[in-house]
Amino acid sequence: MEPKLLKKIERLRKKLNKIGKNGNLFDPEVVEVSRQLDILLNKYSELRRNQQLSFW
Repeated sequence: MEPKLLKKIERLRKKLNKIGKNGNLFDPEVVEVSRQLDILLNKYSELRRNQQLSFW
């Protein structure tokens, strides 16, 4: 799960950088990709937190 998630995060990060270069950070596409990236980053953070807790 984690490697696939990291690939998705990286893909969205690159896409966000590409579309954000036009300077309009309020463009609906920029906002939507940013929202999607936030969701995946939160999911990744949760997975990592749970992995750390399982070691205790």
